[in-house]
Amino acid sequence: MSYKIIGDSCTDLTPDLKKDPHFQIIPLILQVGNTQIIDDETFDQKRFLELVKGSSESPKTACPSPELYKEAFECEEEEVFVVTLSEHLSGSYNSAVLGKKLYEEEHGKDSKKIAVFGSDSASCGQLNIAIYIQSLCQASLPFEEIEDKVRAYIKNMRTYFVLESLDTLRKNGRLTGLQAFFATALNIKPVMGAESGVIIKLDQARGINKALTRMADIAIKEAGDTRNKVLAIAHCNNPERAEFVKQEMLKRGAFKDIMITDTAGVATVYANDGGIIMTL
Repeated sequence: MSYKIIGDSCTDLTPDLKKDPHFQIIPLILQVGNTQIIDDETFDQKRFLELVKGSSESPKTACPSPELYKEAFECEEEEVFVVTLSEHLSGSYNSAVLGKKLYEEEHGKDSKKIAVFGSDSASCGQLNIAIYIQSLCQASLPFEEIEDKVRAYIKNMRTYFVLESLDTLRKNGRLTGLQAFFATALNIKPVMGAESGVIIKLDQARGINKALTRMADIAIKEAGDTRNKVLAIAHCNNPERAEFVKQEMLKRGAFKDIMITDTAGVATVYANDGGIIMTL
């Protein structure tokens, strides 16, 4: 069966996967002050970071419309899999579900098989899920079996991140119920994670490298045997920091595969300059 994997633009694909015709990205809209930016292949990360730095307002994001998803489902592929940003961070998942409903109302439920997955993650977490879906499709597994395996994969996948600043998450209300102030004067960096798609604080350390090392410790402890796991690392404008994390993880375990990717627009909004996100 032919397949397509659709992600919203927080799915930070690697350069090679962007060329793979099995993948399609549906863009969110970014706004900094009065400037609107489409989070597609035209996104300029450095210009965006300069805009954010020069603005007194926190950047905002707007999820794709259900119609955009419906249009994406109007494809020749018989099986379609959608991976979206955590529904606790964006309305993208709900838009995709509604887009599926609109498509099925027009074409009938039996016209095409469509599965929509809320990632409970973001960025490289969505990438990790997307490549897992592709591996199952390439193994020619039945659609329903793929759906079950992906939901289990999402449940077991863990997301971690260390950011230079939590300002955007705080201003956007993504840290509800969590103390957003940390001792910035002492250079304290929190190690964050996601639990069922909700952001939680796991630990903290003084200085970014110590925080990243602590993140690696926590991730390995929680992961158990990593030999069959895919490690995905996303960075915002800091490939050297991503490589540092990769080497710290390799000191602690062996992996089925390791991917490093740069953040596109949405993840850049949340991660800010220098932020690191990791999933396995």
